[in-house]
Amino acid sequence: MQAVFITGASSGLGAALALQYARQGARLGLLARRSDKLQQLIASLPNPELHRAYALDVCDHAALAQAASDFLRHAGRIDVVIASAGVSYGTLTEHAEDLDAFARLMAINVTATVATFAPFIAAMQQQGSGRLVGIASVAGIRGLPGAEAYSASKAAIISYCESLRLELKPSGIGVVTITPGYIDTPMTRHNAYRMPFLMPAERFAARAARAIDEGDSYRVIPWQMGIVAKVLRLLPNFLYDLAFARAPHKARQPHP
Repeated sequence: MQAVFITGASSGLGAALALQYARQGARLGLLARRSDKLQQLIASLPNPELHRAYALDVCDHAALAQAASDFLRHAGRIDVVIASAGVSYGTLTEHAEDLDAFARLMAINVTATVATFAPFIAAMQQQGSGRLVGIASVAGIRGLPGAEAYSASKAAIISYCESLRLELKPSGIGVVTITPGYIDTPMTRHNAYRMPFLMPAERFAARAARAIDEGDSYRVIPWQMGIVAKVLRLLPNFLYDLAFARAPHKARQPHP
């Protein structure tokens, strides 16, 4: 029986991945801020008695480490850790009040990913196996206007997971970068612009789980966005600027 730990599990990609792994018979550790949402999710999963809920903020690194330790004791091993917690909103550097929003987004999307992986590495090294999974985005391939923080955070995940993959390869630990395109979740439903190749969250979760199981180092889902990502990487700056300078912006985080 696989032991799988997922952050950001109460909705969106995290909840879809929880359902996917529960259907496969895995024992789950599910972490999110809202206890009520976690309990509702666990009650809806196959074999709810197997799963453990951890209601906390991923930016509380001490509490996150305690949750990881508890799940390791409960499950007896760890096979997959998915750092799915994340937020998405627009930021504009010209607005001084966006600096706090920028810092909060980076703390959740990037630093919390590191804090999620760290407590499990020693156990995986002792096993000589396991997979650490970072959730990036095609928005991390090239910077998007109005999304300085979000694009930067997802670019950081791509580079961080690549560095970690090389570092941990001799230990038998795999590091997988999953790079979603547009997936139908509560987060993307706020986007006030067309989203090409929009994919249902459950289909995304099935494909992501397959990539993780196969030990892919990097997978863009859906595959059509993988082609788009390759083209974006190859575009010279002047062509990219012409194509995207007037791209629609994400809504900014509201300020009090």
